[in-house]
Amino acid sequence: MAAPEAELVLKWEREQARLRESVKEEDTEDWQRSPDFSGLKRVGGVDLSFIKGDDINACAHLVVLTYPHMKVLYEDCKMVTLNAPYVAGFLGFREAPPLLQALEKLKNVQPNLMPQVLFVDGNGLFHYREFGLACHLGVLSDLPCVGVAKNLLHVEGVVRSEEHQSQINALQKSGDSFPLATTSGRVLGKALRSSHSSIKPVYVSVGHRITLDTAVRLTHTCCLYRVPEPIRQADIRSREYLRCHVLTSDIT
Repeated sequence: MAAPEAELVLKWEREQARLRESVKEEDTEDWQRSPDFSGLKRVGGVDLSFIKGDDINACAHLVVLTYPHMKVLYEDCKMVTLNAPYVAGFLGFREAPPLLQALEKLKNVQPNLMPQVLFVDGNGLFHYREFGLACHLGVLSDLPCVGVAKNLLHVEGVVRSEEHQSQINALQKSGDSFPLATTSGRVLGKALRSSHSSIKPVYVSVGHRITLDTAVRLTHTCCLYRVPEPIRQADIRSREYLRCHVLTSDIT
């Protein structure tokens, strides 16, 4: 690791530790305590899509859907340039700024459409230093946030082993889950079978202002397919926007 990058990592580690102290692993909203999430009307999802071969220019997308019907209420797409380098474990410093800008824009333009909870394609507390992208966005936006990852991050003894696969095989129906416990015994997330049609789980963890059990339960109710609809719609729409952007650039 080059000296400038090593210095940057040390700086980011300190900042993560500082921000980690602000993460709230509790249900802070009345709707979170309701069996059917009564009072929850708007759920958000964010995504960044990249042009193939280009890891600097990306499309930042925010969507807000109705709950529980999952109809699109609002979307915002913008091409952005990522200035921070990619360093594993520090995705928040690279991807959070444009996503926070999208949330701030919505707050200023149509505050009545602000999401009551934000789904993030990535991890929250299930992270090397218990501060993934979902925590980063949650703390800095002060929104309830849920991290939902499609792939397993290897964290403190949680690895893709035969034991892990056997636990996945034991998920018989949609809604079944099992805890992701580290070698110290701390549960940092859960593997959730989110759909009848997919045996591959998603990995849910707390981002901010929500408990793990509530995050898992809410994630399941937002899944029409394997990936929660707010994240799925943000991904689909950002990729389509990116495709049109590339086509337009080629023509001009």
